[in-house]
Amino acid sequence: MKIIYMGTPDFAVNALGALIDEGHEIAAVITQPDKAKGRSKALIPTPVKEKALMHGITVYQPEKIRDVQMVETIKEIAPDVIVVAAYGQILPESILNIPRYGCINIHASLLPKYRGAAPIEWAIIDGETITGVTTMYMEKGLDTGDIIEKAEVKIEDTDTGFSLRDKLAEKGAELILSTLKALEAGTAKRIKQEDEKSCYAKMLTKELGNIDFGETAHKLERLIRGLNPWPCAYTKIDGKTVKIYGATVKETDTHMYTPGEITEITKKSFTVACGRDALVIKKLQPEGKKPMDTAAYLNGNTLAVGDKLG
Repeated sequence: MKIIYMGTPDFAVNALGALIDEGHEIAAVITQPDKAKGRSKALIPTPVKEKALMHGITVYQPEKIRDVQMVETIKEIAPDVIVVAAYGQILPESILNIPRYGCINIHASLLPKYRGAAPIEWAIIDGETITGVTTMYMEKGLDTGDIIEKAEVKIEDTDTGFSLRDKLAEKGAELILSTLKALEAGTAKRIKQEDEKSCYAKMLTKELGNIDFGETAHKLERLIRGLNPWPCAYTKIDGKTVKIYGATVKETDTHMYTPGEITEITKKSFTVACGRDALVIKKLQPEGKKPMDTAAYLNGNTLAVGDKLG
């Protein structure tokens, strides 16, 4: 097939690579504009752009996808299909109607569950044990189009937003190849979504990571994993922000402590009381430092039972 591929982050790289390896003609890649990063404000290309340039594919980076010139360019390319994976902008009808096979989205959840911007992270935060990838026909609504295929992925107790994203990216790469074969063969299904079963995976914000130790330890442990690597869960120790990258739950009676109070310190970790049970902090990142095991942190910082976090 002659394909225009739209995607931006790491999640979208695997599927682009699979389409190239399968021998499809990637006529163009459309991705978000480069972003300035760090003190130098150097422009950093998106992961999808880097992958496309490695294979000599033409890349477009419009500020707005609905720009008249961009729409005309897509019409001139005349793709059989547009494949979209975490592109970052909503496609207007003027683009949705161009390809003869339509615009096909690779979405990182089992629709209709977790429509929206952050389905991977919210599946972990909410305590789901199964998630997956869906390919779907795109329409005007947000992730509301007809489903073509689904593939499940198990969420392990140790999965983070990072590790689950990688597993879903691999599964999405497999699924889009299967979906395109079905489209070509005329066997692709159109399964209406059950809107009443949908839930919205809202965009992640830094504020979401502010740990409220009044919550249960199990809920906070999932929050820590879901927000790793970004925006990351965090708290305050001695007035300084500390990001928490790894913790385990200790099921224990903490009624004699207030939430956020340190209940135990060992050479490798420290334990913090929560609304129910406690969190054993295993990996963190002090302000202005790199992530480190708690053992390394305790070598250079003095904590005491009874100290309060938050």
